[in-house]
Amino acid sequence: MNAEELKRMTKSVLLAFCSILMVIAIILQPDIAFKASLQGLNLWWNIVFPGLLPFLVLYEIMLAFGLVHGLGALTRPVMGRLFKLPGEGAAAIAVGWLGGYPAGAEAVSSLRKRELVSREQGQSLLALSHMPSPMFMLVIIPAGFLHKPIVGLIIASAVWLSAAWLMLLNRLFLAKTKKKPPQTEHIPASASETPGEPDHASRRSKNRLELLTGAGKAMQAGREADGRSFGKVLGDSVSESVQKLMLIGGFMIFASLLAKLAEPLFAHLLHRSSYELISASLVESHLGAYAASVMNAPGVNLVLICSSIAAVLAWSGFSGALQVGYAISGTDLRLLPFIVFRLNHAMHAFAATILLWKPMNAFMVWLSDQAAPSFAGAPLQSARLADSLLGAAGGGLLPTLWLFSISAAAILAAPAALLALGAALRSGRR
Repeated sequence: MNAEELKRMTKSVLLAFCSILMVIAIILQPDIAFKASLQGLNLWWNIVFPGLLPFLVLYEIMLAFGLVHGLGALTRPVMGRLFKLPGEGAAAIAVGWLGGYPAGAEAVSSLRKRELVSREQGQSLLALSHMPSPMFMLVIIPAGFLHKPIVGLIIASAVWLSAAWLMLLNRLFLAKTKKKPPQTEHIPASASETPGEPDHASRRSKNRLELLTGAGKAMQAGREADGRSFGKVLGDSVSESVQKLMLIGGFMIFASLLAKLAEPLFAHLLHRSSYELISASLVESHLGAYAASVMNAPGVNLVLICSSIAAVLAWSGFSGALQVGYAISGTDLRLLPFIVFRLNHAMHAFAATILLWKPMNAFMVWLSDQAAPSFAGAPLQSARLADSLLGAAGGGLLPTLWLFSISAAAILAAPAALLALGAALRSGRR
């Protein structure tokens, strides 16, 4: 038996042993296991499913009709200068930041399978596009969990800015490690080609026209490469998105159960709220964020609570890692660098929340003074909005995103309808 076979056998034995332990734990505590599974189900149905479905469906439609290709051609210069990434990655980042995880991983996986990004670029995009739902950070956590609507902006800013900061650091590190290209002979510009002259302005105008023309050609090429009708694309997108969300729901139910069964491991060492936070945060970020919001251990204040929530959301839990692992299956993207980035992101998000706390609070106070009295009622209205969503998950634990999902689907469906109309008109002309 060689080393590789021994490694695989050891892994199989460990997985089988852990599975047996979980079955025994469920049999010994069936009521706790049932409540934990129901909590994971409620979390998936009320937050994840309505929050992700519109974005997953619309992204598949954008891919099929070439919108991602056109957007990639338009944003290629900006993405290349900032992050050394292709323009097509802008759509994946937008989907991940607006839809929440694992929508970004699904988008990056689609790009890699279509060979629109390289392996290295896909690995960087995977790290940057894996973000929590903005609705969860800006509405549910501050108004529903903490009852302080203003802190949501601080948490979201810390998570977003720390991710962008890490990607910029990664870009600078890669730029230093790579060899510099050979220097070419500098040819001085003639007097008629100096900046500000008509020739220079005409060249800039020509470059913009070429950029728009290239975006249109890229969009048309992507549409012709797919070739499906709008009805076929819509049906396939809905079917594939629902199937992905069903698998995500299974991951989340399993993670919720695992977090509850893991609590006794920390019970004798830590305060109750502390070990509940650790077990929930390691496994599932939404449950971890709620556990952090109700943490009442000695010496804990609001700054520490919000910093912990930002770190938990940036980490995303083993459930998020499993969802990403499933999303990138069938590609050559690796999960270990993604997990390392998530741990690094969690530490930076924790520190960024502390650094942003006083400046952003001072800015919000100044803004409220400038806009008073119209701005003064905004936090109260946000709280009422979130409170009206409570109660759907039992005990008021988790709000629901179904109302927001319907609105988002209606807004995002408008470009797709216009695109289908344009395709029909072009077909009629032909």
